[in-house]
Amino acid sequence: MDRTAGQKRAAAFLYPPVDPFDQRFLDTGDGHHVYVEQSGARDGIPVIVVHGGPGGGCSPAMRRYFDPSVYRIILFDQRGCGRSRPHASVTGNTTWDLVADMERIREALGIGRWMLFGGSWGATLSLIYAITHPERAAALVLRGVFLMTRAELDWFYGGGAGRFFPELWARFSAAVPEGERGDLIAAYHRRLFSGDMREELRYARLWAGWENALASIDSDLPRGDGPAEYCRAFARLENHYFTNAGFLEHDGWILAQKHRIEHLPAVIVQGRYDMICPPVSAWNLADGWPRADLKMVPAAGHALSEPGISAELVRATDAFRTCKALGI
Repeated sequence: MDRTAGQKRAAAFLYPPVDPFDQRFLDTGDGHHVYVEQSGARDGIPVIVVHGGPGGGCSPAMRRYFDPSVYRIILFDQRGCGRSRPHASVTGNTTWDLVADMERIREALGIGRWMLFGGSWGATLSLIYAITHPERAAALVLRGVFLMTRAELDWFYGGGAGRFFPELWARFSAAVPEGERGDLIAAYHRRLFSGDMREELRYARLWAGWENALASIDSDLPRGDGPAEYCRAFARLENHYFTNAGFLEHDGWILAQKHRIEHLPAVIVQGRYDMICPPVSAWNLADGWPRADLKMVPAAGHALSEPGISAELVRATDAFRTCKALGI
C-alpha cells in the first residue's frame, strides 16, 4: 500500500467515472428480473463485480476499480435488491439461484472466462461460483473475506463484535425481548418477515445500522437511516441467507472445497481491523493456496470505500490488465 494511502480519500485511487454502454434486465424464468450493465471496453477483459450483503446492490463507484480502456466491466444487482425485481423478495432467492444467474449473465454476454471481483458476501459468492465453475473463472480479486460459517455469524450477531462497540450492541440487541437475545438472527427474522410494514422497516433500519456503523474504521455511528426501500431489502435478504446458513451443504463448505480453485490466481485484500469479517477468514482462505496473494491493510476496516482498501484493489486489477496475466 502507498505510504500516503491512509491520508487520501478513496476516490484518489480510482479511475474516473464511466457510464454504461449497455443496461438490461435478465429474465430468470422464475419471476425474477435481474439488472445487468456493462461499461468500459466492449472487447476488453471481462470482469464481473459481485456486490455484498446479500442485498447491498451495486453502485456506479464499483466501475471505477478498473481501467476502462482495458476491462469490460459487468455489474449486476442480485435477486431482490438494487434495480432487480421483485424488490426485497426472498422467494426463489438462494445462493444457488445467484450462481445460476451469474452463469445466465455470462452466457447472455457471450463470455468464455472472466475475472471475479467481490467483497464481503460478494467474496463469498465469487468463491462459490469459482468452486462450482472453475473452468469459467480466470482470477479472483476479493475483499473483506466472509466464508459463511457459523463462527463468523456468532462473532457478529452473538456479541463478539459487540465487545468492542458495547453501546451500539446494546442498541441492536435491546430492540428484542431479553428472552430472545440468545439468537438475534432468529429474533430479527420474526420481525423482518412479520407482514407488518412498520415493524419490518423499524427492524430493517436497526439491522442495517448495526452493520453500517462497524463498516469503516473511521466511523462508529449508526447509519441505518438510509432509504427505507434499501434498508428493508438489505436486512431481509441478509437475514434470510444467514438464517439458512448461506444454503451451503455444511459449515465450512468453502474451505473444504478450496482445492478446486487453488490453480487460479487470486488477490485477497483484507482490513486488519475489519470488525464485520475478521481477518482470520482471509488468512485461512489464503493459507495453502499457492497462487493467492493476501494483502493485509493496516489501519483499515471492512468498507470498500476505505482509502487503503481501494488502493490495494486498484493495484490488483492493474496487475491483471493483460490477458497473459489472467491466462485468457
